[in-house]
Amino acid sequence: MRIRIFCVSFLLLSSILSIAQTSGSSQASEIPKEIPSLDLAAIDKTADPCVDFYQYSCGNWMKNNPIPADKPAWGRFYGLRERNLFVLREILDQVQTPGTRTPIQEKVGDYYAACMDESAIEKLGTQPLAPTMKAIEALNSKQQLIPQVSAMQRDGIRVLFSFGQMPDMHDSRQTIANLDQGGLTLPDRDYYIKDDAKSVETRQKYLEHMQKMFELAGDKPDVAAAEAKAVLAIETALAKASMDRTVRRDPHTRDHLMSVTEIAESAPNFRLTEFFADSGASRFTSLNVSNPDFFKAVNDQISATSLDDWKVYLRWRTLDTYAPTLTKAFVDEDFQFDGAYLSGQKEIEVRWKRCVKSTDQNLGMALGQLYVDKVFGPAGKERTLKMVHAIEASMHQDIGELTWMSDATKQKAYEKLNAVVNNIGYPDKWRDYSAVVVTREDYAGNVTRAAAFEVQRQRNKISKPTDRKDWGMTPPTVNAYYRSEMNDINFPAGILQPPFYGQNMDDAVNYGAIGVVIGHELTHGFDDQGRKFDADGNLKDWWTADDTKAFEQRADCLADEYSGFVAVKDDKGEVKLNGKLTLGENTADNGGLKLAYMALINIIGNTPVKPIDGYTPQQRFFLAYGQVWCENVTDQQARKWAITDPHSPGRWRVNGVLQNSAAFQEAFGCKAGQPMVRENACRVW
Repeated sequence: MRIRIFCVSFLLLSSILSIAQTSGSSQASEIPKEIPSLDLAAIDKTADPCVDFYQYSCGNWMKNNPIPADKPAWGRFYGLRERNLFVLREILDQVQTPGTRTPIQEKVGDYYAACMDESAIEKLGTQPLAPTMKAIEALNSKQQLIPQVSAMQRDGIRVLFSFGQMPDMHDSRQTIANLDQGGLTLPDRDYYIKDDAKSVETRQKYLEHMQKMFELAGDKPDVAAAEAKAVLAIETALAKASMDRTVRRDPHTRDHLMSVTEIAESAPNFRLTEFFADSGASRFTSLNVSNPDFFKAVNDQISATSLDDWKVYLRWRTLDTYAPTLTKAFVDEDFQFDGAYLSGQKEIEVRWKRCVKSTDQNLGMALGQLYVDKVFGPAGKERTLKMVHAIEASMHQDIGELTWMSDATKQKAYEKLNAVVNNIGYPDKWRDYSAVVVTREDYAGNVTRAAAFEVQRQRNKISKPTDRKDWGMTPPTVNAYYRSEMNDINFPAGILQPPFYGQNMDDAVNYGAIGVVIGHELTHGFDDQGRKFDADGNLKDWWTADDTKAFEQRADCLADEYSGFVAVKDDKGEVKLNGKLTLGENTADNGGLKLAYMALINIIGNTPVKPIDGYTPQQRFFLAYGQVWCENVTDQQARKWAITDPHSPGRWRVNGVLQNSAAFQEAFGCKAGQPMVRENACRVW
């Protein structure tokens, strides 16, 4: 999925009527009902749970919930995201009246209003592109190339390479500069270099898309066609110099502390000393270079490629970045390639949804503050923290019971577990967006200024103590994450509601849903990547050699198992999962389920509990887990995810895990030889 500087924006009150005619009323319709934590109607009782538990728990849901036209995939997980959009829209609609708003309400309200004002956007046409395009056109020597790249990066345009910050891998208390590969438009390097039929087709479609975009910018068809070929040639060279994402999973492959002089001399055409001085970051003399070979390889490309072609590439990255903020013609063409072709989406989302997402992406901690006040609060933190502590206790118990790990490594594992920081719901300190200028008349300008603010905010961290309380997700986000360098687990308020967590649901269902998510994130601290960091978040080997060997044998079992699962099979052929790419997430899924189940059993003990709706607590636990991942996905999106996504598809997040679970097999009475009973079950944690 491409990351870009846009998200969509807002609207003028005076334009509400005209916008309502083209984009739907600006007044929020009724917020959808909460998604049930356990949906009995979703269960396909014609399926055998010991043959295909995913079909059993989700079969009727999949049959009755086709993918909406404006989505490439749909699931109960996605339904919660959709519900949150309605909640956020209601908040944004309620802060549209000038004179009665707090500064935060004014900021997010005006941003949303500017995005929704399509008539103003149409009148501006391509004017938002003009300053950058003029600067690119004015380049008359390659000496000016990198300064222009620097200016574009400061405005949030991802061009040529990446520059930012990261905690020092060997002293996580300090934040250092980080230089990395970048500059691609397609979802992954493999799209440029694989020669299978689908990859060849995709590159041809990409050429056609670029040509249309250049034509919309005013170029003649023959000129635009030549420009598209020039861009593809440059990006293909960048892709060949880029490190494979599976290789990058090992943090050691991205650990290269270098002096500024050293990296600058190894790639002189990047003019990195000047670039760093112009970056807005505090002065530094050393930094991490995630992929030094990228800069050495592309250094020659800078010389070999003509200035005119570089200017075309810079123009393309500008067009691609700004397209969603421009007129309908640009938005539609951008969607036809990114949404329709690459993802199989039939229709673009209605504008208000895109504008809500844009506000969340670019001013998310301001909008999130209003969201938390409406739907979460301190009580939500306390309930979640109680579950986190119960699952952390399960992990302590689980580590103690491991037969393959030595006591010496166990002690280090306990230290790391005890040091995990739990961040629940929302940050302790809200982000200050007062420096971001937002107006109701300038949608693209708002996006650019918000992006520039975030770029500078990140660069300001360089050479300073690491801010461990800075969140990487906004509060309305339906997701969660673990950070190895911080040794923390983070659960935004957005995910702490049904179907993941219901205040009125029994423990079995809550632990089967949000409990497994908590266990999943906790396990990430001990997966194939996380285990390489210590309790303080430093890249440090705390394992004995024998324990490392035992871990890797178990991890290889899991990687091989998932590599046998089919992600998609269509007229372009069959694509299987990449077990190495998905290893961390699969390890976390398997470990998270075990930890959450242990916590549930510790609660209910040996006392028999009366079944509910005909299911025991143990069965309800596994049904809740299975139903979190009910989904339907287009073939195009499934194919893209198989190449780029470190997570397995819903079917294998369920069946792949439960095939390895003796507790599941006992709960449903599965016997050896049945598909949901793996003969040589894999288990890391």
